[in-house]
Amino acid sequence: MTKLKIYLFRHGQTYYNKNKIFTGWKDSKLTPKGIKQARIIAKKLKNKKFQVAFYTHLSRSKNTLKETLKYHPECKKLIKDDRMIERSYGTLQGMSHKKFIELKGGKEFNKIHRGYNTPPPKGESFAMVEKRVNSFIKDLKKFMKKNKVNVAISAHGNSIRLFRKIMEKTSKKEIGKWNIPYDKYFEYTLNI
Repeated sequence: MTKLKIYLFRHGQTYYNKNKIFTGWKDSKLTPKGIKQARIIAKKLKNKKFQVAFYTHLSRSKNTLKETLKYHPECKKLIKDDRMIERSYGTLQGMSHKKFIELKGGKEFNKIHRGYNTPPPKGESFAMVEKRVNSFIKDLKKFMKKNKVNVAISAHGNSIRLFRKIMEKTSKKEIGKWNIPYDKYFEYTLNI
């Protein structure tokens, strides 16, 4: 039996993260602190081996991965896959959390920010994100088994929530409580 590894991590802090702004699919850049966090992830993964890395088209995913790849000459293939992109916050993208709470209240904020079935206006609910992440995981497992490779994934907080929910078989309720840190990675093993 062969054991294959998945190393999943979140991009470093962005300016929108720092200022508590709904980011979603907007391309907010890494802050200096975010670059340091990307380097922390890179050092934590320094002694792991992976041959393929996945990222999304957003610069925060690409630039965090770039720091990690400095230690991984064995990684010969990079694959862009937006199924692991951040959750779309629709018309809320670019709006501060504070402004939303002033307009709609804290209860509505919690329902949209961490509610499983409630999408923001013209955005995605966690349930919607879970469908695309589940599709990614199914294809990822086939790809890893066929090519016998370990992989790294530079992703986003909410797509990681759903990735973890699927891989760790946890509840909808549980994922809303999780804090997905900028400087930690999640490791999964596939036995083939």
